[in-house]
Amino acid sequence: MTRSAPLIGRGALVLVALAASAGPRAGQLVFAILALGVVGMAHGASDLGVVAPARRPVFLLFYAAVSLICLAWWTAFPAIALPLFLIASALHFAAEDAPDTSWPERCALGTGLIAAPALFHPGEYAALLDLAAGATTPPAIVTALRLIGGVVSVMMIVRAGRRRDGTLAVGTAALLLLPPLVGFSVGFLILHALPQTEARRRRMALASQPTYLRAIAPVLIAALLIGSLVGMLFLRIETSGVRGLFAAIAALAMPHLLVTPAFTRPATRHAPSRAVGLGL
Repeated sequence: MTRSAPLIGRGALVLVALAASAGPRAGQLVFAILALGVVGMAHGASDLGVVAPARRPVFLLFYAAVSLICLAWWTAFPAIALPLFLIASALHFAAEDAPDTSWPERCALGTGLIAAPALFHPGEYAALLDLAAGATTPPAIVTALRLIGGVVSVMMIVRAGRRRDGTLAVGTAALLLLPPLVGFSVGFLILHALPQTEARRRRMALASQPTYLRAIAPVLIAALLIGSLVGMLFLRIETSGVRGLFAAIAALAMPHLLVTPAFTRPATRHAPSRAVGLGL
């Protein structure tokens, strides 16, 4: 891969995001589904490959249990499930991203992915929360998220300038300026999912992204099918598709957030060149 390929890819992503932002919410939802539910899922689809073979049966049991509990919670108590999912996601982003920096900056990045979109789009942000939770979001919560988003956005901008980090600058701009569904999707991809996908590829000692994608293809396809089924089931409850998107992502993400770290084996410098247990 040439050094210009990531830049070209980010440019194409931004152009598609701008086009989606100019359209109605339905188009923005489609963009989010493709970005979060297809491209973004590639890093979590290798969870099985970073667990020791002897631990995989128990790992899969816990993974499935957490996913089913999450789905049940979203069905019965979406107004509780939503904030718990957002908090868990922010903690996960803070724990995994920017490991070479201080915890305040890591927390700013993790929180920024969740709160920054509220700063300039409070009405649309609140509407998404209402649809996802099935309840009216108190204005005080939106105000608090805007304040938090403002503070952490400044921290992210300062870090981007100090380190001349173009990726962080673009991600922060997307979170702040684009509509929340699109802005979060772009920020999530370039600040978390794509770097973590590359980290997984390196950890599994696979030579290229195509090789990595071939290795995780069975798990990724299964996850896409499960996510699609969940989304369609939730359309019977909430017809805009927003709650279905949140529920499907949460059902696949919460085991990744909660179960995988407890079962992950230590990374080795000289890992085998084959994807462990993933069919290569």
